[in-house]
Amino acid sequence: MADTTTTTYGLTKPEVGASEDTWGTKINTNLDSLDDLLDGTTAIKPNLDEGLFKIGGTAVTITAAEANILGGATVTTAELNTLDGITATTAELNILDGVTATSAEINYLDITTLGTSEASKAVTADANGDVSISEELKAKSYNETVVALSGATPTVNCENGNVFTLTTSAATTFTFSNAPSTGTAYAFVLKVVGGGAYGITWPSSVKWANGVSPDTPVSSETYVYGFLTHDGGTTWYGFLGGADFS
Repeated sequence: MADTTTTTYGLTKPEVGASEDTWGTKINTNLDSLDDLLDGTTAIKPNLDEGLFKIGGTAVTITAAEANILGGATVTTAELNTLDGITATTAELNILDGVTATSAEINYLDITTLGTSEASKAVTADANGDVSISEELKAKSYNETVVALSGATPTVNCENGNVFTLTTSAATTFTFSNAPSTGTAYAFVLKVVGGGAYGITWPSSVKWANGVSPDTPVSSETYVYGFLTHDGGTTWYGFLGGADFS
C-alpha cells in the first residue's frame, strides 16, 4: 500500500516511516505560523498552509498584493476597488490624492455648479472670470483696487480697478477703456495731484454739469473726480468730488 499523508488544521503528518524528529519539526513550524497569525505580531503570510484559512470549511488563499491591503503597503487600483465593491478609474481616485483630475470631476467644486438645479444657481462665473450673483450681495467689508497711473496719456482701464491715482508731470490727456456692456453700471474715482500747472483733457464722452469741465490742480494740490457710465462707456457723467486738498 502506498504511503499517504493527512492534513489537519494546517498540520501535515509525515509519510509512514518518517522519524519522530520530522513530525515534531512539522508541528513546531505550523504552530509557530499559527501563533503569529493569532497574536498579531507578524503580518499575515500568503504562503501559509491553506488549511489555516478556512471559511465554512473551504480553504481560502490570498495573494501578496491582497495582503498589502492589511499591511499598509502599495496596492493597485483594482485592489483598492475591493474596499468599496465598485470599479473606480485612475481619474476618479485622483480626487482623493490631489493630482490631476478631469473637468467633470473638477466641476464638483466649480462655482458654476452651485445650486441643486440650473434654475437654482445663485452664483455663476463666465469664461472671463466675471462672477454674477442672482440676488443682493451683503458684505461685512467691501474693498476696491487702487491703480496708480503715470505719464501724459494715462488710460483708465475699467477692468483693473475702481480707484485710480495720478500725479501730473505734463499737460495730460485721459483715455477711458473697457467699460462694461450696456445695462451694467460702472463708476470709478480718480485722484489727481498737481505736479505743476498742467492742463487736463478729458475724453469727449465725459459730460459735466452745465457742460463745463471743472478746474484742475496746480502744484501740490489734490483734486478728486468721480465718473459713472451705464451704456458701455458711450456716455460718462463726470463730477468734481473735491478740490484744492493740500
